[in-house]
Amino acid sequence: MFAYIVRRLLYAVPILIGVNLLTFILFFIVNTPEDMARAHLGDKYVTEEAVQNWIADKGYDGPMFFNNEAPGVEKLTDTVFYDKSVKLFAFDFGQSDDGRDISSDIVDRMGPSLALAIPSFLIGVWVNICVALMVLMFRGSRLDKTTVAVFVGLMSISYLFYIIVGQYFIAKVSKLVPVSGFNDGLDGWRFLILPVVISVLAGIGSGARLYRTLFIEVSGQDFSRTARAKGVSETGVLFHHILPNAMLPILTGIVVVIPMLFMGSLVMESFFSIPGLGSYMLDSIRAQDFSIVRAMVFLGSVLYITGLILTDISYTWADPRVRLS
Repeated sequence: MFAYIVRRLLYAVPILIGVNLLTFILFFIVNTPEDMARAHLGDKYVTEEAVQNWIADKGYDGPMFFNNEAPGVEKLTDTVFYDKSVKLFAFDFGQSDDGRDISSDIVDRMGPSLALAIPSFLIGVWVNICVALMVLMFRGSRLDKTTVAVFVGLMSISYLFYIIVGQYFIAKVSKLVPVSGFNDGLDGWRFLILPVVISVLAGIGSGARLYRTLFIEVSGQDFSRTARAKGVSETGVLFHHILPNAMLPILTGIVVVIPMLFMGSLVMESFFSIPGLGSYMLDSIRAQDFSIVRAMVFLGSVLYITGLILTDISYTWADPRVRLS
């Protein structure tokens, strides 16, 4: 088991290095510091002196990868690549373009993101599995066909539609919950009910349909037919044979998402004015704050790779034969 985890971690290292290098190339080679300066300052009425001052102020005016004039190891460390890219591996995100500490911002905004993402994720998974199991019990019936059609219809509806309708009827007209905002206090749940409900409802179509497909595939295998032939009830087959044996593909979609919960939701947090990492990322894009964007891209890569590693580990728990691969 230990060797399996180490092997997966070693696989992740070159991937993360490649992502970091590609991000640096996109931000500093394809999109030059001059381009970033003009995007931040504005293309109109900006002088070349202002551009150069902005580049020098952000530390983008040094050598990119190698500094011939520096002594010893500083030839590599006294470079833009080391200062803006390599330091990310130590989670030293530096400062934003307006002087704020990015690491402090991430820590402060992580709480609101998790407060929204965790209940949405847990309730969503539970509801999707329950709905899929219920539909499977009526497989082939008119209810099953109607439900599948409803799933496809729900998948076709834009995420924004759920948000707009929910905010108008539940928050504005019925006044059951606030339209938007966030509060860290005990009454903060009032601001999270609507976005959590919308997240769950918006995901039922795709989630329940996926789980239904997985359950149907497992229900047609030999062990399920053998259990029925031995007189096991359909409910017993469902919960003691189909559900446990469908855990491996279910873990694929569940475990890999868990680390990404820290990143929040761009759309949901923006529409409901929740000060999480999702809105933080979107606000930095709007403000052309490239330091924050680079930090969030790297953090997202780390979390996604962590999710993949956790998925591999969960495979060994669900199916020990995976350890031999």
